[in-house]
Amino acid sequence: MFGSKKRKPGGQVRPPARKKHVVLDYVRSIGSALLIALVLRQFIFQAFRIPTGSMLETLQIGDFLFVNKFLYGAKTPDRIRIPLVNWTLIDDLPVLKLPAIREPRQGDIIVFEYPRDRNLDYIKRCVAVAGDSLVVREGVLYVNGKIYESNLGEFGGDHSCIPSWTDPESCPEPRAKHDQASYVRNARNHSFPWEGMPDPYVVPAGHIFMMGDNRYNSMDSRYWGPLDVKLIKGKALFIYWSWNGERNLPRFSRLGDIIR
Repeated sequence: MFGSKKRKPGGQVRPPARKKHVVLDYVRSIGSALLIALVLRQFIFQAFRIPTGSMLETLQIGDFLFVNKFLYGAKTPDRIRIPLVNWTLIDDLPVLKLPAIREPRQGDIIVFEYPRDRNLDYIKRCVAVAGDSLVVREGVLYVNGKIYESNLGEFGGDHSCIPSWTDPESCPEPRAKHDQASYVRNARNHSFPWEGMPDPYVVPAGHIFMMGDNRYNSMDSRYWGPLDVKLIKGKALFIYWSWNGERNLPRFSRLGDIIR
């Protein structure tokens, strides 16, 4: 009879073929969405959360931001790993790199793979590029012979004491310059690897020099050296969410802020 359900031998009713088509449609839709998301994350934008205070006051702990990955030239993965357990399954894959719109510049805030553990992402400010010379005297950074400070709050303050990154409380808050003479004499033991170098350090080809805006509490190029540009992930773009963990409240005033 027209329209009747087909029966298997023994009288069992066959399930409508349409249900199978619906399941396949859902699988295809979910698979396509995941593929698009992976492509966008790898080549266009990636979300990043600020976990520490190394970029204060520019970036607050609990800021969530998007990273522009195509500005410096997005690339295919060079390894396959399981993020939750930080296991690297395959390493040293051939890499295809897209053309860059421009190279990193002094002042760019950049997300990159930490050179000592590539499973960790860091964010710092580029203070010098390849060929630039830099030196630190009494905590003040000079690039190509000129003072370069960024977002340190009190530009004229005392930057002579640079604490160990493992002991951020080893130095007090910046003091006024008129009070720094005796303070400098007592701060010599806190110098970092680039402090007091007789000659300026020249950033090598293929590298940039990174520092945190919160210069007193930042594990950066002063401790692990210049950053290989191959480890760059992208340029910080804007804040899409911000959460104050101490007050358990969102920071609505920061939403949409362009990162500079």
